[in-house]
Amino acid sequence: MSAQDKLSGLSSKPTLAVHKFSSCDGCQLAFINDGVKLLKLSELVEIRHFAEAGPVDENCKVDIAIIEGSINTQHDVHRIQRIRDNSRYLIAMGACATSGGIQALRNNTNKAEFKEWIKEVYPQHTDVIAKEELDTVKAIEDYVEVDFEVRGCPVSGEQMYHMVRQLLFKVESESIVDPVCTSCKHRGITCVIVAYNEPCLGPVTADGCDALCPKINRGCYGCYGVSKYANFDAMTAKLKSMGLTDEQIARKYHFINNQQQGFKQAGDKQ
Repeated sequence: MSAQDKLSGLSSKPTLAVHKFSSCDGCQLAFINDGVKLLKLSELVEIRHFAEAGPVDENCKVDIAIIEGSINTQHDVHRIQRIRDNSRYLIAMGACATSGGIQALRNNTNKAEFKEWIKEVYPQHTDVIAKEELDTVKAIEDYVEVDFEVRGCPVSGEQMYHMVRQLLFKVESESIVDPVCTSCKHRGITCVIVAYNEPCLGPVTADGCDALCPKINRGCYGCYGVSKYANFDAMTAKLKSMGLTDEQIARKYHFINNQQQGFKQAGDKQ
């Protein structure tokens, strides 16, 4: 069934669930922090499961399931498959769900190093946790069909509310493809690379935050993933001309969306 067919089957007030996997909860908080929009959302949909907001029913069947977090364990795999079976339309929300997020940094280490990390954090449960953990951290789409992705670290409440409204009109939201630089131009924000020699990933990062960091004279971290027109060779050359070492450049690329195509390949080259 196509995404459009799934949308056409949604009721006028669809049921909704928000599920958490390995994450910091930041994307869920984007819903809750704006109490007014959360109240408006509750008028538009029937919330069946949203542990951060109150209702809990992990196994409920819903029209729309929104997923925060990445897949790290065998238990995660079983859960996401059950959630996919129980939902008509599934949305991956935030960098962890769409590309693995910060947790996926461990994909760049070997098993021995990872076991040492677990030993440091969970000294009394090292063997149990290491046995349950998957060899790599992956995005939701690596295990189940995802109908739509909302990128960001975290996503914004306005962004999510707008997306739900579009679904109610049986219209799938458009993915953001333009770079952060577009917002800087529209908002009259001075380029931090040019004016302050501040390393910034805005030229290769998809917009969505309205240039949140550049507007306070800080470089973009790449929270919203790779833009459609990203030129990583030019970005790397610029960062090197600013005095960054290969290791420093690799660390910038291997950050929030370190496993996403574009950032991963550019970082691996360094």
